[in-house]
Amino acid sequence: MSEESPASAFRERTTGSDVELAYAGHNTFLKGDPRSVDDLDDVDVAVLGAPYDGAVSNRPGARYGPEAIRRASAWWAYLSGYKGGLTNMDSGKQVDFSRFAVADCGDVPVFPMDRETTAESITAHVATAAERAFPVVLGGDHYCTYPSVTGFAEGIDADSIGFVQIDAHTDTVSESAVFGEHFHGSPTHHIADSEYAAYENVSHVGIRGYEGPAFFEFADESGLNLFTMADVRERGIRSVVTDAIDAAADGVDAVYVTFDIDGVDPAVAPGTGTPVPGGLSAREALTVMDILGARDSVGAVDLMEVAPTYDPTEGTQRLAAYLLVRFLEQKFASA
Repeated sequence: MSEESPASAFRERTTGSDVELAYAGHNTFLKGDPRSVDDLDDVDVAVLGAPYDGAVSNRPGARYGPEAIRRASAWWAYLSGYKGGLTNMDSGKQVDFSRFAVADCGDVPVFPMDRETTAESITAHVATAAERAFPVVLGGDHYCTYPSVTGFAEGIDADSIGFVQIDAHTDTVSESAVFGEHFHGSPTHHIADSEYAAYENVSHVGIRGYEGPAFFEFADESGLNLFTMADVRERGIRSVVTDAIDAAADGVDAVYVTFDIDGVDPAVAPGTGTPVPGGLSAREALTVMDILGARDSVGAVDLMEVAPTYDPTEGTQRLAAYLLVRFLEQKFASA
C-alpha cells in the first residue's frame, strides 16, 4: 500500500485547499468535468464549443468565443462552491448548482476552410450529446446554429422542432450574391426549410436595423413570429418573450433556443462581429433567459457570435456566460 503523497497530505490538512479560484484550474464551462461526448450517461448538461467563424459577413473573431465564455463562466462556479449555494438577489430564490451535473465535451472538430465538413461535425457531436443530456453549444458564428439544430433534432428523434432566436438580425437570407446560400445570414432560412421546422414555429426577438424592403410581407406570408425591438419597447420584454416561446412550442416535440450576443445593445456587449445599436439591455437579456429556462419545452440552447477581441473589458463574454448561467439556473437549480 503506497504512502500518502505530500500533495494529498497538504490538501487534507489545509482549509480551503478544495476551493478552486475562478481563474485557476481547467478551463471548462462552470468548471464542469471534461468528458467525451460519448460519456454522458450520468450528467445533465453537455457543453460543446464550435470555434468556427468561416461563415461571417463582417468582422471575424467568433472562433475565440467558446474559450472566452468558458473562462468567464468560472466566476459563477467559484461563487457556488465557495458560498455553499447561492441566493439570487433578483428573484430572492435559493439556487443550488449542485442539483445538476455539467460535463464539458470540449470543442467539436472544425475545418476552417471547409464549411460543409464543419457542419457535419457539429451535427454529429450535438446529436450524440442530445441523446444523453441537455446540450449547450458555444459559438462560433451563427451559421453553426443550423447544423446544431439538425443534430439536436436527430439526437432526440424529433419530428418537429420549434425555434426561438434572440438576435439583431433575422438570418433568413436564402442566397447572397457574395456569400452564397450558406453563411451566418442564412441559418434561420435553412432551419425553417428543413424537415424539422417551419416558420410558423420560428420566433424572432429583438430584431432591429434593416432587412429587405418586403420583409414584413414575408413574415406575414410565411407565418414567422416576429418581435422587433419596437415591440419590446412598446410591450415589454416579458410579454414579448412569453408570446415568442408559446408560438415556437405550439405542436412541436421540443424547442431550440439560440441567443446571438448581438441581440444585446453593443454599448453593453461590443464584442461581436456585426453590432447594431439600439438592442436589448443586459437586464432585458437576462429576463429572456430566465423565462426561456423555466419552460419545459426548451430542450437545447446555444450562444453565438461572441468575438472577444473587440471588447478589451471582457464584458461581452462575461454577460454571455451569465446569460447561460441564468438559463441553467431556471432549468435545473432553482429551489
